[in-house]
Amino acid sequence: MKTVRYAYALTGALLLGGAAASLTLQHPASAAQVAQNEPGTINATAPRAGAPMSFADMVAKLQPAVVNISTDQKVTVQQPANPFAGTPFGDLFGQFGGNRGGAPVTREAQSLGSGFIISPDGYIVTNNHVVAAGMRGAVVTSIRVTLPDRQEYVAKLVGRDAASDLALLKINAPKPLPYVKWGDSAHARVGDWVIAIGNPFGLGGTVTAGIISAVHRVTGAGGANDRFIQTDASINQGNSGGPMFDMNGNVIGINSQIFSQSGGNIGIGFAIPAEEARPIIDTLMKGGSVKRGYLGIGIQPMTDDIAAALGLPKNAGEIIGRVEPNGPAAKAGLRAGDVVMKVNGTAVTPDTTLSYLIANVSPGSTVRLDVVREGKPVSITANVATRPPEDQLAATTGSGDDFSGDDNSDQAGEQATQPTNAIGITVQPLTPAIARQVGVDSTVQGVVINQVDPSSDAGQKLRRGDVISAINGTPVRTAADLSRGVAAAKSAGRPQVLLMINRARGQSGFVAVKIK
Repeated sequence: MKTVRYAYALTGALLLGGAAASLTLQHPASAAQVAQNEPGTINATAPRAGAPMSFADMVAKLQPAVVNISTDQKVTVQQPANPFAGTPFGDLFGQFGGNRGGAPVTREAQSLGSGFIISPDGYIVTNNHVVAAGMRGAVVTSIRVTLPDRQEYVAKLVGRDAASDLALLKINAPKPLPYVKWGDSAHARVGDWVIAIGNPFGLGGTVTAGIISAVHRVTGAGGANDRFIQTDASINQGNSGGPMFDMNGNVIGINSQIFSQSGGNIGIGFAIPAEEARPIIDTLMKGGSVKRGYLGIGIQPMTDDIAAALGLPKNAGEIIGRVEPNGPAAKAGLRAGDVVMKVNGTAVTPDTTLSYLIANVSPGSTVRLDVVREGKPVSITANVATRPPEDQLAATTGSGDDFSGDDNSDQAGEQATQPTNAIGITVQPLTPAIARQVGVDSTVQGVVINQVDPSSDAGQKLRRGDVISAINGTPVRTAADLSRGVAAAKSAGRPQVLLMINRARGQSGFVAVKIK
């Protein structure tokens, strides 16, 4: 997935995941069941009343409110040291600065995107990544807005919200400006026509049309705003921040990202829905900042393997992999290994994630969580705090959010002797000396893996030095504890066990391993 800012000297990319969606055509309950595409049940041959035969008149009204946004940036670049310094040839290579140190230099860069005017006095909506620095060491020195009539203005950044990728600008023009109104994205349907207007690749005002491919698309980015409208209208780099219009000419989305292996359009674009964007823009216009709910937990998706290991249904709930010490979740009694099934009665699913539900709870309020703990239902009430800034979260969580259960990088050092237990590993008790050696915290308890069968499922997911602290929610302190957990899972007819794994630098998480 790539953000669709076009950059002359800077580019930005955002890696996201995807999820599937389905479409069902509804029929009256009293009608006999027939094929979904039974002749006479679908009328796709003629436009509905009011639909245009051409988009030309609509575009002529809308295009004057869509603008080009560019930034000027200064980038500090560390120069490489002169490999010929101190030799007779040292002064012949000016690109190295003629010195040993490789002094940093400052260069200029530009980036380009789109936006749209939402008021006659010059408020403009765009993506945050359009007006943000494009790389480490870059500083935005000015933001310029160019109208379709080529009038150019220096814009003021009124406010930004990095989590939702939205920003609000203001320009001062000598006369009222053409503007467009928000629409109702909540009623957008898969198959509806949409129009996108923007500045792909710096070509100026460009209009593309398509249909809505999916609504409420979850990309895997997490947070309060991981809901997008997917479209096949052509969206490319430089369309970022531009509007998506419905057939009434109202803004129902803000074009934000594309899925592409090449960087060009392949018919999969994403827009922030107006119902998500408008309250944030209203808050920024009033000079406020966006507040989101926070529990202080690390979340792992419920994969099929983890669900099977816990005996839970697929696509239901998410597992807590980490609990922030002294955070709201810890104070409420939540534990690593708890599976959250509902938030205030709303089911946690791949399309309605735990991250999305919690982030949309007002800070300071309480939330009821329906949890499965060691196979038993538990109800927990937690006080929701305010989510810290994203850069602060990254600094406090460190590499703990990067835990992966698919890491067998140390397998080359394994001995030829094969482990004999039912999941293909041998372990020994974790001592303080071993804990220091493998890099886990001194407070961690469990057993350390000293051998893994490379032909087993564990061989694809675990490595020597991993510390197992629990199996299916039961603490593990000895090899016998681990064997009892595997035996209990086998007797319950479960094909996998769920292990809590600790690794160096504070990494921890859950890994489902198949029983041989």
